[in-house]
Parts: sequence; structure tokens; C-alpha cells
Amino acid sequence: MADQLDISALTNDIYVSADVVGRELNGFIPSVTMNAESSQASKGDTVKAAFTREISAADITEQMTVPEADNSLTVDSKSLTLNKARRVQIPLGGEDTRQLQNTGQYATVYGDLIAQAMRTLSNEIEVEIATALKQGAAFATGTAGTTPFVAASTESGVEELLTARRFLVNDGMPTDGNVSAVLNTTAGANIRSNLKLLDHGFSNTGALREQGILIPIAGIDLRESGNITSHTKGTLGSSPLTDVTDAVDATSIAVNGGTGTILVGDAVQFGGAGNVHVVGTGTGDASGGTITLNAGLKEEVANDTAITIAANYLPSFVFHRAACELAMRAPAMPLGGDNASESITVQDPHSGLIFQVSTYRGYHKSLIEVAAVFGVKVWKGDFVHTILG
Repeated sequence: MADQLDISALTNDIYVSADVVGRELNGFIPSVTMNAESSQASKGDTVKAAFTREISAADITEQMTVPEADNSLTVDSKSLTLNKARRVQIPLGGEDTRQLQNTGQYATVYGDLIAQAMRTLSNEIEVEIATALKQGAAFATGTAGTTPFVAASTESGVEELLTARRFLVNDGMPTDGNVSAVLNTTAGANIRSNLKLLDHGFSNTGALREQGILIPIAGIDLRESGNITSHTKGTLGSSPLTDVTDAVDATSIAVNGGTGTILVGDAVQFGGAGNVHVVGTGTGDASGGTITLNAGLKEEVANDTAITIAANYLPSFVFHRAACELAMRAPAMPLGGDNASESITVQDPHSGLIFQVSTYRGYHKSLIEVAAVFGVKVWKGDFVHTILG
């Protein structure tokens, strides 16, 4: 029937429209590990991964028997929860359909609407990744409230990027071509205005100047995201102190003497010097609570050391692809299916994400639903670094 909705016939328009409908910058999605399958999953399902630990070495001694292993191996199992099941529905009545058919715009308009639905869900996923990285990063550098990457007569403008790389490689991050820096658009504007980077000879490519895309610097692929928002720090009324002496590698820090809160994602420093740590678990009671750092202390912190928190900041992130994973599935359906008359799997050409697109027929009305189940996990906080801005 001519008035009925046929999403298979709309597939070509979906792909064409996705390139025409306005889209925000999605820099995180192509930079993380993507675990996307057409198989179905429910909200709350988990994806498991195995992680090995460092293995110590020992001296070789000559002997006639094979020596026992000097240590036992431990393989950790971690899980990623698919905690979001999201949909966007596109309804259209019979009269609206007829009007669009009479103008010859039926397929194109529906293609645009489906592209808008993919845009909405892609932005939500981009925000999920940005939030996970902010809450899971090990350390931070830069100055809160000051946009990084400003070129000067004595500086290249990428010092913050190189400092972030130093932190990451010192913690063992591989330099294998899978390292990305995803910048907020304000920081990205500073990179784009850097005349040294615009110089064809600086990057050995004309891509930045000719195509307006960011480029690799020191083995780091620079991208931008339009979905990075400012972090608002906790509401401290006074500076808290450490409650005990904390040893090297400690992550659980007892605090006292303060008021207000310390939040996940806050950037904290001990004694006003040394490394700036990112808080993985905050406290609602700075007078006697405990915070958890995403990375262990690099140096011992004495009892009653003052804890300072960076001001509100607009972050950018440098990280390895393996540090963060996006898992994505089609929504689970009951045995025998639901009332959908047709369902297909479509890949968004802009983001690379896979969505389930289904048609539902009603009374004088039909709708298309674009849906996905997904979750994000930072597996390796040591391979994520925040640049404050």
C-alpha cells in the first residue's frame, strides 16, 4: 500500500540525510574501543573483560630441576554494564503522509527525521563517554578556568598536550597509534588558530588547513567534541585536611576539618604542590568522610596536609583507545517479537554507531522508532588524563 511505511525503502534516504542534517562534533565515539553487535541485549546486561597484572622477574640460578614459579598469576575480571536503553520515536499520521507524498518529499523528510533521531542518540552516547572519562581519569594538569593551547612567542601552544602525554607514558600507556586527545571546542579553536600548526610543513600534511580537521601531534590524534561541559566542583566551605598519613599508592584518603562536599571528577592536590589527582568517589561530608582517588599517590602525604580543589573547569582529555569501551546492542525483544511490523539494523555514517530502526503501525497512524542499548566503562584510568581549562 502506498500510504504504508516501508523503512527498507527509506534506507538510501537515511544514509543520504545523515550527511545533510546538522550534526555536533563527535570526537569521543571514534576514539574509544567500540563493542557494537546486532545481537540483542537488555538494560542491565553486562559485558565482561579479563585484565592481567604486572609480573615480577627473578634471577636465573643453575639447577637440575625446573624451579617453582616465584609468584602466582592473578587475572582480574571486570564488567561493563549496559545501563542505558534509549529510543527516539517519530510518529506520522495518514494525512501528514499524504501531504508529503503529494509534494514528493515523503522519503526525504522521513530520512531526515531518522537522521535527527540518530543525532540525538549519538550526542547522548558522546556525553556518556565524556562523563566516564572525566570521572575515571587518573591525573589532571593545566589551569582551571584558563583555556589551554595558547601559542606565544616562546611556546608552541601544545605544551599541555605534551605534559599529558608524559604522565600517560610514565604510567605505561602504549604509544601504538591509538592515542587520542578530544578537546572541547574552545580549546580546539586555539589549536586551529595556531599558525605553526596551520603551516603545511609543521604537520607534513595540509589536512588542517585544507579540510579543517585536527591533526596528529606527537603521536596523538586530535579531535573535538561538541558535548563536553564544564565541571562544577564540590561546595567546600573551608579547606579539609588529611586525617592520617597516606602511603605511596594509597587511593582511599580520609579527610577532616572541612565543610561541604568533594565530588566525583574534582581535581585535588595535597599540600598545594605535587600531582593533581582526579577524585573517583567523593564525599558529602568533608568534615569526616573519605574520598577515593583514581590513581595511587606518587609520594607519601603526611597527616593534616591541606587538600585543595581546583576551580570549576572545562576539560579536554588525552587517552588510549583501550582505556575506555563503548558497548552497544539492539534492544531485547520478547520471544516471537513485539508489534513491530519491520525492524532493520542501520549504521549511522556520521558516528559509526549501530541502531535498530523499527516500524510500528497503529490506527490511522504509524511511527518509526530508533533505539539502542549501551553502556560505557573506563577500564584503565591510568591511560586517561584530564587537561583543565
